[in-house]
Amino acid sequence: MTIPLHTLGQTSDSTLVLDNLIQQVLSENPQLQASIKDWEAGKTRISQQKVLPDPTLGLNMMNLPVNSFALDQEPMTGKQISLMQPFPFPGKLSLKGKIAESESEIGKYHSYELRNQLVKKTKQLYYDLYYVDQAIVTVTTNKEVLKDFVEIAETRYSVGNGLQQDVLRAQVSLSKMIDRELKLEQQRQSLQAQINALVNAPADAKLGNPIAPKIIARSFNLDSLLQVSKNHNPSLTAWKTAVQKNNQRIDLARRDRYPDFSVGIAYTQRNKLQNGMPGYDFVSAMVNVKIPLFHRQKQDKRVQETQIQKMSAEYSYQNIENAVQQRLQQALSEVEKNQRLIDLYQTGIIPQAEESLASSMAGYQNGKVDFLSLLDSEMTLFQLRLDYHRFLADFHKATAEIETLIGSQL
Repeated sequence: MTIPLHTLGQTSDSTLVLDNLIQQVLSENPQLQASIKDWEAGKTRISQQKVLPDPTLGLNMMNLPVNSFALDQEPMTGKQISLMQPFPFPGKLSLKGKIAESESEIGKYHSYELRNQLVKKTKQLYYDLYYVDQAIVTVTTNKEVLKDFVEIAETRYSVGNGLQQDVLRAQVSLSKMIDRELKLEQQRQSLQAQINALVNAPADAKLGNPIAPKIIARSFNLDSLLQVSKNHNPSLTAWKTAVQKNNQRIDLARRDRYPDFSVGIAYTQRNKLQNGMPGYDFVSAMVNVKIPLFHRQKQDKRVQETQIQKMSAEYSYQNIENAVQQRLQQALSEVEKNQRLIDLYQTGIIPQAEESLASSMAGYQNGKVDFLSLLDSEMTLFQLRLDYHRFLADFHKATAEIETLIGSQL
């Protein structure tokens, strides 16, 4: 399936818009569509469980004599048609329908959880792509600066004011920067293929350039987020429903101790006998009762089995809740850490590094700073700019993790 470039969250100015990309994932992702279809199939099982079992139609030959196989020899010979309808013990069908509804609800919440996971993955890949693009821009800029450094070092060396070592250092740094640029281009292609896979597009479909939204200073309360997650996290809700389903299965297993029964009616048609005796037709009625004779080995054990399964579901819910709490705490720490680092780099470290580089450049031109110090100042500023964009990407990725854990937007 080929998707036009402009549909991959990309606008006419080659900007990759996150909201548009997420909508593409939600509408085109095959895994999510398969999950939705499974849920829709599960909903059709509800009505199936609520109806009575199918009746049984019988056609019988009654008391046929083996010496002649004649229908008019014996008075008890006849042709019979019967209809038998099973009836489960009252309440069983209703419970089966409720269990099917709970299973359908679990399927729905699993689909919601997959949706949230895909949105998180889309956001995290988007911000990884943002970082790589910013790193490429930073590397390209730094590469041009290093070219200038090479030219300056060669000029100073040619007039006897510089060292050959300075030229070699500048050339090596430039070569490393070119190598880094190539690796970043490969990394971008890999991220591009992963994003295209999410929207069911060819791996080499071109993507625009992501943009990171502005950082909004905010503080989070772990207890408040945990409360939201209990109400909105699809995985937790699915396990709550699983506990409810097991309660219903326990009720059904207990009702299996009571007998099911069947009601039937039969009509027997007889021929006139060979001796002239008329053959009158018969009508019969039947009631069958299934006796749970071995309930201690069967029905009681089923009750015990479903009670254990309920306990297992309760422990699984508690385990998921603990995992959500742990991951929320970790994501909150990541958000707060990156928020502080972004502010520190914006207002302090990067401006100071820029001033240091400008000072080193002036000192080098005046012969007061050696080339190694100048190169070190440039590479330090380069790394700080990369770190800043990494912190920005990590902040948004951690925010996406929190939104997935609580099951709603912040």
